[in-house]
Amino acid sequence: MIPHHYEFVFPVKIISGHTALDNLPAALAEADACRPMVVTDAGVVKVGLLKVLLDALAESPVTIGALYDQTPADSSTDLVNELAALYVAKSCDSLIAIGGGSVIDTCKGVNILVSKQATDIHKFRGAESLKGPLKPFYVVPTTAGTGSEATSAAVIHDPEKHVKMLFISEWLMPRATFLDTRMTLTLPPKLTAATGVDALSHAMEAYISIQKNPMSDAYAWQAITLIGTYLRQATANPSDKDARLALANASTMAGTAFSNAQVGCVHSLGHATGAIARVPHGICMNIYLPWGLRLNQSKREKEIGELLLPLAGAELYAQTPAAQRAEKTIAEVERLKNDLYEVSGLPRTLKEAGVSRDQRDEICATAINDGSAVMNPVELDLKTAQWLFDQAYD
Repeated sequence: MIPHHYEFVFPVKIISGHTALDNLPAALAEADACRPMVVTDAGVVKVGLLKVLLDALAESPVTIGALYDQTPADSSTDLVNELAALYVAKSCDSLIAIGGGSVIDTCKGVNILVSKQATDIHKFRGAESLKGPLKPFYVVPTTAGTGSEATSAAVIHDPEKHVKMLFISEWLMPRATFLDTRMTLTLPPKLTAATGVDALSHAMEAYISIQKNPMSDAYAWQAITLIGTYLRQATANPSDKDARLALANASTMAGTAFSNAQVGCVHSLGHATGAIARVPHGICMNIYLPWGLRLNQSKREKEIGELLLPLAGAELYAQTPAAQRAEKTIAEVERLKNDLYEVSGLPRTLKEAGVSRDQRDEICATAINDGSAVMNPVELDLKTAQWLFDQAYD
């Protein structure tokens, strides 16, 4: 059924291909930007991906105004403040993020401060606190999972309060995203698996969200189809260029879906577990996803059952009676989890990820106050969050 009212926003230009990054100078020129700040991390530099970007700009009139290559695994308010000051000091006019979710979210935070000439990012926390466009911003994702390159959201860690703050605004979206195969070919199997399941969780939670709509469903469905087809393949054979490009596109489509339909309890628990137990986000998604689906099965039996088709293919879908399809979908998610563990060692439980049972109460209390829970079909109260933790523990 089509909702009586919904809104769908996706203004990002997608440039996808095996050498998509070669189009970066033209994209900067369209915005009359010639002095970008480039933000990345040490891992991107180490495997030579930053050089690909710099080579793409080498014969253009673009001058790198500032370069920061030490972004940590979790974006923080301290780093956002530091880089905003550097952007201003170096007279930059645009931002380029080359990296994963932390790098991209860091750039989104910097863009808020430099565009609004502000010093305190906390006042922009929450939904739709931003008014008007920000500085030109471009994304080159080096993982295929966060979807940050296509979303209106940013998650930034506040180290003083030990919480992950959520920022939501359509103005946070980049002008263009470059899905270049070269950027993900060096991802090791474990990270390939983790980011792939991250994208899968985005798509599945968007598809069962209270705020789902026909547009978000279309993006989520195709993302799940690509992930179901190519994630095992890319994890087992990292040099498979076509599988890599498929997952990069899936990540962006899943990001588009959840940016418009939102996510749910899987992300609420994942955000809390990441903030308190310092478990990487993709691992949290891998652990919680089947349990989140099971929790919501009472309210979304039909939708979860429908997802068996894109996840596992037409043959299994046709062989499975309609009344059993939701259970089969959850079983297929579990099977994927086990397959990825065999190939990459990706943790399947909170215990395998190093989470202590003693952290249960703090994680669950934090999770129920996470904004992602708002659009979850089943209300996430403390008792429900504790059930999810317990099921996912071992």
